[in-house]
Amino acid sequence: MARIKNIIFDWCGTLVDDLPAVWRATNVVLRNAGVPEMSLDEYRTEFELPFKRFYDRFTPDIPMSQLEAWYHPAFHAEQHSIKELPHAAEFMRFCRDNNLRCFVLSSIHTEHFAEHGKITNLQSFFEKTYIDVRDKTERIHEILKENHLDPRETVFIGDMQHDIVAARHGGVHSVAVLTGFNRSDQLRAVKPDLMVEHLGELREILDQADFDFAPARARRGPQLPIITVGGLIFNERDEVLIVRTRKWSHMWGIPGGKTKLNETSEEALVRELKEETNLDISEIEFVLVQDCIQSKEFYRDAHFVLLNYTCRARPGQTVVLNEEAEEFVWLPLGRTHDLNLNSPTRILIDAVLERKTSVLTR
Repeated sequence: MARIKNIIFDWCGTLVDDLPAVWRATNVVLRNAGVPEMSLDEYRTEFELPFKRFYDRFTPDIPMSQLEAWYHPAFHAEQHSIKELPHAAEFMRFCRDNNLRCFVLSSIHTEHFAEHGKITNLQSFFEKTYIDVRDKTERIHEILKENHLDPRETVFIGDMQHDIVAARHGGVHSVAVLTGFNRSDQLRAVKPDLMVEHLGELREILDQADFDFAPARARRGPQLPIITVGGLIFNERDEVLIVRTRKWSHMWGIPGGKTKLNETSEEALVRELKEETNLDISEIEFVLVQDCIQSKEFYRDAHFVLLNYTCRARPGQTVVLNEEAEEFVWLPLGRTHDLNLNSPTRILIDAVLERKTSVLTR
């Protein structure tokens, strides 16, 4: 039995959302170095830890001391945008209530970590913090030895490939979260023991498995097919709502979710779209059903049966996304293929476009 008693946390992107601040500060460094700035998607793709590797690739002729002299003031100016990630405080209380020993292992600079302590209420939950760490693969053995942690009873939770590699290097269990810097496809490439959308999902898994990591990990394997509903929502201007989510590799798609027991598919659609977008809908029409089996675009292996609909948002409403989505856009249906759509959404939109074309040519 591999019952978890100790958790080592990465900080940035795992407990605290500082990605926008880090990205903007990095662009200040690149601009000062005469290097083209990066979009957020480009930065997600290129950034790596230890971060010296990133700068060695893009600014090889500039000493690290100069890069840090540019970076730290720029990051300090962005501190106002930093916030706790959803579920972070709840998860830490869960750890405390279950007497788990908690530690931080992070590359965050000491000064910035102190600033985060003024913004968040998380630092008091930790027995010890190891920060300003350039290479976690070297430090994790020291943490295990110094604190007498059994690797079989220890898990390292992080949002980047380097965190998963460090966990493997230390012989501890690894959990990847999708709330930070690396995309799901990048994290899948280094094969974490478990990948979750956020700490709220991990809390449920550990609670149900009574902290035994073996069944917790097995729970994420292929199970019975999951019935889901999704809606292509039109507004009064005949535009459609497309959202971007972490769990679909930061690709664009439609809102939706799982049906509940004793709930009709249309009832589930109305509920899910309200929860995810704050929109009340009408004019619901079924379009098609799709099998989505272990898609590499999704953050974990699963078999979905996707029931796809079109519908219309009632006038005068405002979109309010819940924590599942990162951003949204309203677009004419014909322009949606300009986005990096996930495959099921692309299939649905093609079917709707074909249906509209057939109606016009009759």
